[in-house]
Amino acid sequence: MDRRILKSRQAIMEAFIELLSEKNLEKITINDIAERANVNRGTIYLHFTDKYDLQEQCINTYLQQLQDSCLVDGEVTELQMQDILLRSFEFLEANVTIYNTLITGSGIPVFRESMMKMVGEGVKDYLEKCRLDLQLSLEVEVQFITSAVVGLMEWWVKEGIPYPPLAMVEQLQQLLMRHFRLSDVVKLGATKHR
Repeated sequence: MDRRILKSRQAIMEAFIELLSEKNLEKITINDIAERANVNRGTIYLHFTDKYDLQEQCINTYLQQLQDSCLVDGEVTELQMQDILLRSFEFLEANVTIYNTLITGSGIPVFRESMMKMVGEGVKDYLEKCRLDLQLSLEVEVQFITSAVVGLMEWWVKEGIPYPPLAMVEQLQQLLMRHFRLSDVVKLGATKHR
């Protein structure tokens, strides 16, 4: 794609995100977006059918960028999982304005749902390879860990990055290890009472 076209598209998406930080999606007009992006209305319609298509493409683009920021090659090990989490937190920190709007924006609950789905798929893949407690429902465990990870990321972004990325990853890992140790203790206790 031509660099000018990409630049216009990026300017439109950034303008849209800025506007979402200021007002509800329903109150944003194509004229608002065009004025903020410094393009004409026709340029917006070359890239997007309407503001809802723009919203969907923004969500897909920014989720893909988040996912791309933390990809590793091959099978994910525990050490690689730490690296993936660190890259994710660093990427969110570097792009905090965009992701704060996407996460907290009243007009974008779909972003959270999509983020949950993306993280959930990664968690499921990881757990299928290295689960410790096969008595737990995989579905429940995936939902539990996904909610914890996404919830922590949301809180961290909303609070204005109160801790450095590495500190967040270390704390998240400790919390997850408690979960895995606790599930072993519960399993051991259930075995003793039989």
